[in-house]
Amino acid sequence: MNWLGLLVLLTVAGLAHSIQYPCGNSSLVYVVLGATQLTQPGPEVQVRQIKKLLLHENYKRQDMSNDIALLELSKPVECSPYIQLACVADAILGVSVSHEKSCWIAGWGATTPRDKNRSDRLQEAKVYLISVQLCNSTGWYSGKIHPYNLCAGYPQGLIDSCQGDSGGPLMCQDNYADYWWVVGVTSWGESCGRARRPGIYTSTQYFYDWILVHMATKNI
Repeated sequence: MNWLGLLVLLTVAGLAHSIQYPCGNSSLVYVVLGATQLTQPGPEVQVRQIKKLLLHENYKRQDMSNDIALLELSKPVECSPYIQLACVADAILGVSVSHEKSCWIAGWGATTPRDKNRSDRLQEAKVYLISVQLCNSTGWYSGKIHPYNLCAGYPQGLIDSCQGDSGGPLMCQDNYADYWWVVGVTSWGESCGRARRPGIYTSTQYFYDWILVHMATKNI
């Protein structure tokens, strides 16, 4: 029997949909693992409470800088066909995060820009990494993108993350093996599916050392 650790990686933006940051009570929020449909979760689902919440010390809501957080769950989670470890690469090892690489996103967010309701079923979509230089250029995001962000989607829009997807994974397959890496965490965007406004993700590789430091010092 294999057990997962206690940590969950996500963005502060993802927390904001469930917790009224910064005054909310994280102990009232439940983490659901292994579900593909929320109204019919099934016997494979495991539910945990949040024991501890750590936001990045330099997070700023105004410009979504350092949008990353760690959760410590109330108890370990058992591995299953529905629940597996996520690989997070450091700056050297793992998948090469280069533009024009195809990756996948997943989440429970809205499926259209005007839809205010989350999806009952887990959604996924294929996206392409877009050069941060292009993404930050005039006519795109015009300098709003940080060096530790990733852009993913399509220049013409249409397929994108949306409201309620924040905190979800941006996953790319390893260059030489079958497994996948979580290279980014859904952070923000301007509307959904707009041309030249792809989804913006927090790079997990950039914050790899931050994650390790807080695990080692037991801040989380």
